[in-house]
Amino acid sequence: MSSDSGSSTDSEYQNVPSTDMPSFTAALGASKRIIAVAGAGLSAASGIPTFRGAGGLWRKYDAMGLATPEAFHANPSRVWQFYHYRREKALAAQPNPGHLALAMFSIPSIRHRIAPDAEFTLVTQNVDGLSRRALEAVATTHPELADEVHSPLVQNSMIEMHGRLFDVVCTNSACGHREHNMTSPICQALAGTERVFSSNEPEPQIDEADLPRCTQCGSLARPGVVWFGETPWHMDEIDKLVAKADMCIVVGTSSTVYPAAGYAFEVLENGGTVAVFNLDRSDGDQDADYLFLGPAEVTLPKALGLQ
Repeated sequence: MSSDSGSSTDSEYQNVPSTDMPSFTAALGASKRIIAVAGAGLSAASGIPTFRGAGGLWRKYDAMGLATPEAFHANPSRVWQFYHYRREKALAAQPNPGHLALAMFSIPSIRHRIAPDAEFTLVTQNVDGLSRRALEAVATTHPELADEVHSPLVQNSMIEMHGRLFDVVCTNSACGHREHNMTSPICQALAGTERVFSSNEPEPQIDEADLPRCTQCGSLARPGVVWFGETPWHMDEIDKLVAKADMCIVVGTSSTVYPAAGYAFEVLENGGTVAVFNLDRSDGDQDADYLFLGPAEVTLPKALGLQ
């Protein structure tokens, strides 16, 4: 890691990541158990705001006041307005070439041309649904692949560890109903409130009775995402995948959000290969075997042999 004193030099680093694309492609082709860990940088080119980068949401807004169970309990109106804003941004977005490249790579008949007999799982921290929509886009543009795309093998090769923005969950523990809802707006009271966050308009106080409700029992509903302080989904499954992975592709995320931040390090510790695709340098990426800086929607399709 670099020092704040300004006295560090490149010689202090144990490893200088390679930027050799053909070398990475060869390493990818020799891998058998590949995981990709994706973060907000993957969706940036689609117009989805990031969190910690320049202009990120958590630089402008208080995460603890918007993305915790406590924040929702204290002010469900404000939290729902924030997630309505995020839902509207995601609905207006389209999967970019980075999403599409990972979707194509998840299809065995395509992947095995590049990495024969390799298994692949995408672990995404994103809640915007664009990676799953990318699969549908591939099925539409390549109808010959539609059956394979819709197979359980491909559908289950994506793990949305932080939940889904378009899931709505009942807050009544006796009910707990969850459903997928892409209605815009999700309730009439939220219509137009995205401008509170996009244009700094005054924040209205919406009565709780007018916020989204459970369609089964009528209780207050919440966004179906994993908030700070809650346990990410599928942790046992992810831990097993990471433990046996011989290649970890890190896309659009940094070493600041755990547990995902530890996955690449674990793969390295186990003797595997790590390749990082990010727009800018981040802490910890000097430990990777490969580092490709630049827009992931440009570098990733090329690196995966899909361009």
